[in-house]
Amino acid sequence: MTTPEESPAPAAEQHAGTVAALAEAIRAVGRSGQSGQSDPDASSADAPPADGPTSDGPTSDAQRKAALTAVAEVLAAGGAPAQLAPVAVAELGEGAAEQLREDPWAVLSLPGVRPEHADGFARGLLGPDAQPGDPRRAQALVAWLLEQAALRGHSAQELGEVSEALRAQHVPDPAGALQAVLEDGRVMPFQEELPMPPGSHDEDEEPPVRTLLALERLALAEESLGEGLVRLLSTFTPGEDAEDTAAAEDAEHAADADAADNAPAEPADGAEASDEGVDAPAGDEAAAEGPSADAAPVQAGPAAWEAAAAAAPSRSAQELVRTVAESGLVLHTGGEAARAEPAALLHAAAGLGLRVWAATWTGQGRDSLAALLPDDSPAAGRIGTLAELLYGAQLPRAVDGTLPLDVLVVLDAPLLDVETAATLLEALADGTRLVLSGDPGGLWSAGPGRFFADLLAAKACPAVASRTPDFGPIGELVSGIGIGELQPVDAPDKEVVILTAKDGGEAVHRAVQLLTDSIPRALSIPSEQTVLLTPGHGGPAGTRALNAAAKASLNPGPGRFGGFDPGDRVVHSPALGVNLPARVLDGDASGLHLELADGGRLTLSPQQAAKLRHGWAVTAHQAVGRRWPAVVVVLPEDAAGQLTRQWVYSAFGRAERHLSVVHAAGPALAQAVAERPATPRTTRLRSVLTDQ
Repeated sequence: MTTPEESPAPAAEQHAGTVAALAEAIRAVGRSGQSGQSDPDASSADAPPADGPTSDGPTSDAQRKAALTAVAEVLAAGGAPAQLAPVAVAELGEGAAEQLREDPWAVLSLPGVRPEHADGFARGLLGPDAQPGDPRRAQALVAWLLEQAALRGHSAQELGEVSEALRAQHVPDPAGALQAVLEDGRVMPFQEELPMPPGSHDEDEEPPVRTLLALERLALAEESLGEGLVRLLSTFTPGEDAEDTAAAEDAEHAADADAADNAPAEPADGAEASDEGVDAPAGDEAAAEGPSADAAPVQAGPAAWEAAAAAAPSRSAQELVRTVAESGLVLHTGGEAARAEPAALLHAAAGLGLRVWAATWTGQGRDSLAALLPDDSPAAGRIGTLAELLYGAQLPRAVDGTLPLDVLVVLDAPLLDVETAATLLEALADGTRLVLSGDPGGLWSAGPGRFFADLLAAKACPAVASRTPDFGPIGELVSGIGIGELQPVDAPDKEVVILTAKDGGEAVHRAVQLLTDSIPRALSIPSEQTVLLTPGHGGPAGTRALNAAAKASLNPGPGRFGGFDPGDRVVHSPALGVNLPARVLDGDASGLHLELADGGRLTLSPQQAAKLRHGWAVTAHQAVGRRWPAVVVVLPEDAAGQLTRQWVYSAFGRAERHLSVVHAAGPALAQAVAERPATPRTTRLRSVLTDQ
């Protein structure tokens, strides 16, 4: 087989032909993203897996054991570890064994499996019949490539990138393989227009287009998200002032009286009504008795909103209240100090008698927002985490399953991936005011998409930019980073300290010394209130190395509970983007017992505890949505490729009172702040909003 490395020029020509051929194939399939709709017959989102559990009832233990045994036998036959059996049954259902026999490359859908592993498994089962051009292999590879892209934040991938990746995996005919994948319906193609090139003045010239491929679940999530945003904007109706309502009612009554005067005479007693008359609609009697008990409260009018805005504590808060009064969807941007403005909005809306709620990313964010409310605020008790809002019972649902709210304020909105955002929009009833608030300079979601950034860029709704600065040396430093400037700041009380290190080993030594001695002694901030932040888990100064050194210094022990000891700081990550700091209490046969930093306790099973990490040191992505009194940011020499302005902004901004930076990255830090705003993500939400 000829590879691109062996023959670069012909490969480039062949790649260009592949893209053109596949674009034509997409048009033939008839799924252009211009319409924003997919073929409903090709969607299987609502259908249960063919081999998975059915609605007949829960799977019995005997059935599960039989499925596990069968899968283990197939895995062994292909040379794969038997430990994959539980994961295979969870992902593929009870029929996993049969599915893997028929399609060995389906193993690529299991976590941690890479293409070379799947190819080896297929050769173990199929022998010489396992060929690089097997359509089943292409199906699995395309899905795997798009899933890997989703882990990097992309909700879609350009056609050429996917085609080139298939070629790198030695698929002989990427165009044909992709056409077969599209016809199968697991992947959806879209075409979107690009801006005209600079200097183009020909009105008849067709704008350039690009073709994107997206996993069905992500494509449908972005379509649903766009529809939900448009729905909120189009169903919003501002309230009316009392005098305007009274005038409207008087006019309605006058019209009813005129109609009664001009109506035919009532039939005499005992006479039958004419069939030509119009029957009174059922329910008029009930309507005459007044609104039902579960009817929404009367919306406040402009005068009431203006009075509430005038009472807000800052100009930015006043602007936010006035903007929310006039729109069903509002964006609010600002740093940590600007969170006082959503708090003022909550207080104002609750004071108007509206059903209002606020959601934050973490429990710490919930508590800090509640602390910003005035004493005896009517909004007290109306703040929870986003998980509590969407999946808890803290706020009962209406009969139709929607949240019974007039105003919902979501903080930390940049952390919403497209699927979570779509779930949120689906939970809101028509006419609900939605306020999305967040810091646009911080890290985006752990999951795919850049929901908040795309919505800001689309300019589809009003946006309020806070004028409240973050105070103090840390706030000044972070604000400068946000505009691409890394400048020294005056820190008379050692709020910001920069230390250099020659390599990762010295960086670990200095960071742990700060954590265990310098910061507690000089600033009276205990080690429990200090966190170490670093770009990654591996390497000489990643979280693993830092946590090992911190444990040896602060809580040495044999790790008698699966590698952990009572008193260890840990991070539990039950889902992508969800990170719960905790402390180990003890362990027993039932599992590992934790005390969560946000309050409450949790017991992890041995399987769950196996995924637990120590938590003296975490990545900036694990720290989003939280702040600590003191933060030590460790920048090892191998961090250059991971640093962006967005990462530095988020990491430095986690500190409340003190920030230490252990710097071994040389010029990479300043270059990242000045030249690399963020790692790009490919998404479709802006084009979806444009289409809709």
